[in-house]
Amino acid sequence: MSTIEKVQEEVLVAEAVGINNEIVLHNDDVNTFDHVIDTLIRVCKHDELQAEQCALLVHYKGKCTVKTGPIDQLKPQCSALLDAGLSAEII
Repeated sequence: MSTIEKVQEEVLVAEAVGINNEIVLHNDDVNTFDHVIDTLIRVCKHDELQAEQCALLVHYKGKCTVKTGPIDQLKPQCSALLDAGLSAEII
């Protein structure tokens, strides 16, 4: 029975490693709250409350993780955020 548990743990770790990428949005003095919120809704598929909370975190903390997932899914989203004039990076 312990062998089965060990295999399950290894699979969970492998899955977690696969989605360890994040899009981090950084604060700037250029974009309005409305623009940031609208862009997060459009690009990252946030609902309005989630986008508003991320915008507030970026404003007060300087940055916020707005999306996690596989790198191939995050690249086009990060590019769209950058194209919209936001400051973002994948880590």
